[in-house]
Amino acid sequence: MNEEQAVNREVKLTKELILEKLKEVIDPELGIDIVNLGLIYEIDLRPDNTVYVKMTMTTPGCPLTMWLLQAVEQKVLEIPGVKDAEIELTFDPPWTPDRISDEVRKRFGMI
Repeated sequence: MNEEQAVNREVKLTKELILEKLKEVIDPELGIDIVNLGLIYEIDLRPDNTVYVKMTMTTPGCPLTMWLLQAVEQKVLEIPGVKDAEIELTFDPPWTPDRISDEVRKRFGMI
């Protein structure tokens, strides 16, 4: 068994693990991580250890779109065992503030 196989056995890829890693991506304009902001719509773990992420932006004209997409790809690829990352940008359905987590809503007095 080589080193990579040993690492892959130790780390079980789960959606929860990927979501935790994606919390490290902070929207620089809002100062909130993209998971709690509600930008992540879907995560799919493929049999070949490719991770598919469907996400959105707060607005279609967001000037940070490319930066955020690259940051998401980079964070996913940092997870041991991930072979590749496929990031899809969608605006269907459009993002609304309703997607913000209760945790962040409480912090900002929105609840």
